[in-house]
Amino acid sequence: MAAAISERGYRESTVADIVRHARTSRRTFYEHFASKQACFIALLREANATTVRRIAAAVDPGAPWEAQVRQAIEAWIASMQAEPSLTLSWIREVPALGDDARQFQRESLEACLVLTQGLTDTAALRAVGIRPAPRQVAVMLLGGLRELVATTVEDGGDIGDITEVAVAATRTLLGPSA
Repeated sequence: MAAAISERGYRESTVADIVRHARTSRRTFYEHFASKQACFIALLREANATTVRRIAAAVDPGAPWEAQVRQAIEAWIASMQAEPSLTLSWIREVPALGDDARQFQRESLEACLVLTQGLTDTAALRAVGIRPAPRQVAVMLLGGLRELVATTVEDGGDIGDITEVAVAATRTLLGPSA
């Protein structure tokens, strides 16, 4: 599925494209997935879980808070850079795919919110005046970062070029209260 999306985009990809890249049969495909959309959601679910694990592993809770923000953002950007076509399909296609996709979208957001809140709920961060990220602030942060990636990819830019602005915005939203 990821190769088909990279080649043709989600909408234009067919089950024939997917099985060709997977070097399998339609029968095998349908033994595992009810539809192209179900395969897409399964791929995205795994990609999101991998991204969350990578971010969590990249952040050193003993580092200064500014370094922790950079570590999280850089790990997140690296995940997005690995599959820009998949990233853009996720951001742009999923909202139009109905209830199953909406449920996945909510689950993915929730996993990222739990991660964000967990990363900001440490003794080291509280010691410098940073409270755990309120849910609404984390939603704003994640939505803004997601849209920044989407517009960067759509405009033909390099996702890595958003690192500094993403770090600065995250520090502003999550940093110590003035």
